[in-house]
Amino acid sequence: MAPTRRLFGTDGIRGTANTDPMNAETALRLGQAAGLLFTRGAHRHRVVVGKDTRLSGYMVEPALVAGFIGAGMDVVLMGPLPTPAIAMLTRNLRADLGVMISASHNPFEDNGIKLFGPDGFKLSDGTEAEIEAMMAADLSGRLAAPARLGRASRMEDAGGRYIEAAKATFPRGMRLDGLRIVIDCANGAAYRVAPSVLWELGADVIRVGVDPDGFNINRDCGSTKPELLCGEVRRHGADLGLALDGDADRLIMCDEHGQLIDGDQILALIARSWGDAGRLTGGGVVATVMSNLGLERFLQGRGLALHRTAVGDRYVVEKMRADGFNVGGEQSGHMILSDYATTGDGLLAALQVLAVLIEQGRPASEVCRVFTPLPQKLRNVRFSGDSPLEAASIRSAIAAAEVTLAGTGRLLIRKSGTEPLVRVMAEGEDEVLIGHIVDDLCAQIGLAAGAV
Repeated sequence: MAPTRRLFGTDGIRGTANTDPMNAETALRLGQAAGLLFTRGAHRHRVVVGKDTRLSGYMVEPALVAGFIGAGMDVVLMGPLPTPAIAMLTRNLRADLGVMISASHNPFEDNGIKLFGPDGFKLSDGTEAEIEAMMAADLSGRLAAPARLGRASRMEDAGGRYIEAAKATFPRGMRLDGLRIVIDCANGAAYRVAPSVLWELGADVIRVGVDPDGFNINRDCGSTKPELLCGEVRRHGADLGLALDGDADRLIMCDEHGQLIDGDQILALIARSWGDAGRLTGGGVVATVMSNLGLERFLQGRGLALHRTAVGDRYVVEKMRADGFNVGGEQSGHMILSDYATTGDGLLAALQVLAVLIEQGRPASEVCRVFTPLPQKLRNVRFSGDSPLEAASIRSAIAAAEVTLAGTGRLLIRKSGTEPLVRVMAEGEDEVLIGHIVDDLCAQIGLAAGAV
């Protein structure tokens, strides 16, 4: 029987800092197990380790480092950098493994650990399960002898390497001169590098969420709280607003009026641009079950297909790699452009949108409204303990809602892979009906959550 995953979710290991499983003990064991698994051959083995700006990173990082060193791996510490930067550097430095310490868009109390293979891609479910099995085993006889212990060092120019790589994805000879851009870095991992890229390309940059203190990552800012971004764009009369999340693998935008532009619109814009330029591969794009039906219809109108996956950028990437797509993403803002990166990169996606704005010479409110979305409503219900979705009353309520929507819309209800939440989404032609269905289901799920 294949090993199962208990610790790993849809995006690595995640949890409340200093509690199981997101504690120093787990990090140490993970470093030992992953280090041993990826020690192959006679060369000196290397792991790249980055993090975001959470206070708990100071606990998780040294525990991981101790584990890797004990497994005989040399550790290269990158400090606070975006998740896609760590994926890029893992591959470029020919490291055996890459690690990002981050809980992405979650509040500072949480933290997480994401692992990348030597190719810069997130590990498969099977590899993560193999690591878990090793973590549960006795590794004492397999760890490095004293003379074979690893060493730790810090790469001082890691941020500069990513900045230059990001700038290289922008069309040669094109500049951002004359554009005023607000960028909200969520007090997270991109607080230095993202504004620097925009400024070096010529933009007038207004920086928001660039003062991390260990506690304020994602707090009332960033891609999950875009109200700050929208207000700053209006206040400064900016041409565009960009909001990243805590590890900068997501992008949400707003136009010059402070109106939001979500991941589906960004996907449509890039797909149209790359398709017109003959750059789009696979005959379409990859998105998740959460993407709006309006995106699917827009692509169909251009002879392109929308291929849906389970929620999680790792599943989008797996589909892209399997079938030869080079554009994929999520409504929440993960944008994967495989010509440039192996994982979601909010900054690189923003640069592609900015290139279209420069080419067309029109405001973001005109360029970035690519399709008309169908009415869609999403709400989250927090729970503790067992999932309320197992309750018979909830299964019955969901079935009834699906009957009501049959032929006119769709319903999607799932547990979050990163938080104790049930996500309830419905979309269809009738906005009022959609609202009633979501509100009713959330109320019933809330009652069931209190009863389990």
